[in-house]
Amino acid sequence: MSLEWIIQMIINNWPMFLRGAGMTLLISVIGTIIGAIIGLLAGVIRTIPVPERRAKRILLKTVNVILTSYIEFFRGTPMIVQAMVIFYGSALAFGIDMDRTIAAIVIVSINTGAYMAEFVRGGVMSIDKGQFEAAHAVGMNHVQTMLNVVLPQVIRNILPATGNQFIINIKDTSVLNVIGVTELYFQTKTVAGISFKYFEPFFVACILYFVMTFTVTLILRYFERKLEGPENYSMIGQPAQITNVANTKES
Repeated sequence: MSLEWIIQMIINNWPMFLRGAGMTLLISVIGTIIGAIIGLLAGVIRTIPVPERRAKRILLKTVNVILTSYIEFFRGTPMIVQAMVIFYGSALAFGIDMDRTIAAIVIVSINTGAYMAEFVRGGVMSIDKGQFEAAHAVGMNHVQTMLNVVLPQVIRNILPATGNQFIINIKDTSVLNVIGVTELYFQTKTVAGISFKYFEPFFVACILYFVMTFTVTLILRYFERKLEGPENYSMIGQPAQITNVANTKES
């Protein structure tokens, strides 16, 4: 491996590497955001208490069966197979000609949503039941309890898992080259095919993947520290006022 050749290869092919990295980030960011929304809705629905009315109970159980099937299917099959089925299968079975980038975002979103649904469900189940009872005691219904009491805690608790899923999505976009998405792996393979050298282009790709994932890790750790708040809290008020209050109590 020649360092000069790697530098020359980067100079000659940097637009392809840049476009590939940009497409990888685009698919990962949008897919993670949409997947988080899907997972949040699915996870909350799966934690709704079973109502007493028969019609509502049957409806809720039916929705839970559908959501459970969706979660187990997409968690139990590889993304590369899902990509082939959704992109090529939808074209053959239903005549749907999907744009490759849109198809990639859909695949990453529904795959992420399946995992996020379990993260959210686990986060809700980890909240002490006393908080639900206290919220109901002050007149909150299930939706109000979730929005005002439970979900703020759940989002904070699942932030590390969400960040980890985001990092996984950045790496797993490489499998989308099977449907022709021009992400980083696809562009790297193209550069390797042009130059007839494989180690050097993929070494550059490894560096780019590491830079993206490590940067995301640092950003997420920053937000985690912000959510934790300061380690020490100072009392609000003037020292003279506090002294006067203390002297008043003593007298």
